[in-house]
Formats: sequence, structure tokens, C-alpha cells
Amino acid sequence: MSTTHAEIPRWLDLVVLPIFNLVLALLVAGVVVLVAGLDPAQVVTLLIKGAFGSQTGLSYTLYYATTFVFTGLAVAVAFHAGLFNIGGEGQAMMGGLGAGLAALALAPQLPAWLMLPLMVIAAMAFGLAWAAVPAALQAWRGSHVVITTIMFNFIASALLVYLLVDVLKEPGNMSPETREFAPSAHLPGMHVVLGALGVEWPRTPLNLSIVLAVLAAVGVALLLWRSAPGYALRATGFAPEAARYGGISPRAQVMGSMMLSGALAGLVGINEIAGVHHRVLVDFTAGAGFAGIAVSLIGRNHPVGIVLAALLFGALYQGGAELAFEVRGFSRDMVFTLQGLVVLFAGALGHVAAPTLARLLVRPPRAASGAAGAA
Repeated sequence: MSTTHAEIPRWLDLVVLPIFNLVLALLVAGVVVLVAGLDPAQVVTLLIKGAFGSQTGLSYTLYYATTFVFTGLAVAVAFHAGLFNIGGEGQAMMGGLGAGLAALALAPQLPAWLMLPLMVIAAMAFGLAWAAVPAALQAWRGSHVVITTIMFNFIASALLVYLLVDVLKEPGNMSPETREFAPSAHLPGMHVVLGALGVEWPRTPLNLSIVLAVLAAVGVALLLWRSAPGYALRATGFAPEAARYGGISPRAQVMGSMMLSGALAGLVGINEIAGVHHRVLVDFTAGAGFAGIAVSLIGRNHPVGIVLAALLFGALYQGGAELAFEVRGFSRDMVFTLQGLVVLFAGALGHVAAPTLARLLVRPPRAASGAAGAA
């Protein structure tokens, strides 16, 4: 009898299979690079060096990874409830808008120790509210959450552009962006924090949002696997009718999981708006919500896997930028091709190799002895 995906051991599904798929993706990417007339070994070496070979490269990798942790966790929480939230991009936009409005209104009057937590709360609240509408449509009207969250991405983008062009734009500025926030709304960069501790670090976009990302990953893990609400959420996603029979309200789980998902996506605004740009501007998310889908799938919807997948994507973003700068003939399009291959093999084709690996690595159980029956 063939080994199915349901029968493969957990260690193979969570550890061996993702590594195998990643190696396969890199091999295929190497063939593409070779066909393009470049040296695959040089490309891989420069990619790793660009992502991890210096303090600056490592900082940029962690900066990108921070955003991907937020959006990956957002997708994972909804997924465990049986929902596919594709609206992380719009929810992140609204999170940034919420943080920005709070900063514009209150930062001149409040100190940083009070302003920054308020920005975090505002970002989560705006992301939560933006996800609550598709959640309610799914729970009470049966509107599919995939369709509604995609539509809400476009609505969020249009709303943000309108506000930045006609309402919030800084007077005299040709760019559609707000005025710069007061200093109390600037989230400290890691170079400032480490400098205060006596550690010299280059000035990069990496900021204290990375601490929020770690806390979010730990919090999601504790919620989903160490709490009664998390059990109810996962039970609803695994067997909705059984959960309903056990007294769990599917509507409550749809609303709760989607709102938490939106709140996590909204934290992208803290990393970008409070930590880097210090103003609200168009397209600050830069596709992070969609990248979070791939990060969650590659990370098997588990916080630990999501953190590792976010680091991988952060390395691809930063290392790819270095490659496009250092290697003549290596364009940004080739960077996107490399990212696409990783998504293809580790995400979309993630379980194609599972039966073969199971046959090679898993010893089948020994047949029970018929001696007792013969006796």
C-alpha cells in the first residue's frame, strides 16, 4: 500500500520535506542561472554574502523578515480556522494608516513611551477592523472570504491613495504622503538601541519592531497550542461540524480568527511607518501581504516555521538586491524568478515528494506475528 501524506511522520513533514524542497528549488534556480550565462556558485555565494555577510546585510535581512513574520502569522491564524485570508496587503495598509493617524494627531503632545504603544494599538485596531468586514460577510452571509479579502485589498489601496492625495498630503509636497511625524512617534532603530548598550551597529531600517515580531510569534504559538480559545479555533478549522456539535460557535471562530489575523497584518505598519518612513506614504507594504501567504505555506503554518521562512525570504530580498547590484547581467527579474521557484517547490508543490521520501526514509511497521492466531 502506498504511503499517503496523512501517514508520513511529523518530523519528515516539518523538517525533511521543506529542506528537500528548498534544495530542489535552488538546484532548478541554478540551472536557470547557468542558462542565463552566469556562474551558479558565484550567484549563491554572493546571495548568502549579501544577506548575512555583513552587519548591514544582516540588518536588512532581519528588517524584511520582520514584516514577513507579521504577514505570515496573519495567514496562519486564519488558516488554522479553515479560512484563507488573502487580504493581508490591505490590512497592512490600514494598519499603517491607523498608526499614522494616531501619530499625526497625538505625537506633538505625547511622550514616546506613551505614543509608541498607542501607535501599536491603532495599527492592530485598524487591521482588525478591516478584516472584520469580510469575516462578518463570511459568517453571516456566506460570502467566500477569499473573494472578499481580495476585493478589500483594492479598496484599501484606493482609500489610502485618496486620503494621501486629497486629505492628508503635506502642503507644498508634490509626493502623496503625510508630513513627518513628531520625534515621539519614531520607533528607535536597532543601531540606536545597540549603540546605547555600547555595541557599534550601522544605521539601517532594522528597528524595534523585530521585538514585536518575536512576541507575536510566541503569542500565536501559545494561543493556538496552549489555550482553550486556540483549541476551539483549530477544532473549527479541522472539523467544523464536530466543533459545532461540541458547542463551539463557527461564527465566533470565523470572526475571532480573522480579526486576530487582521491585527497581526496591521503590525506591518509599525515596522514600516513608525520604524522607517516616519510618515504615511503610498505602497509602503510593497507586496508584503502577498509574500506572507508564501511564508506561511512554506513554514507549514507554524510560528517556528514562519520565522524560518521569513528569514529565507528576507535573505532572498536582501541578497537578491546585492546580486542585482554586483553581478552584471543579473536583473531584478531574475531575483523574482528565484523567489518564485522557492514558492513553487516549497509551497505549491510542497507535498509532491512526500510519498517518495516516506518510502525511502520511513521504515514500514513490521507485520504482526500470526503465531498467536495459529495457537
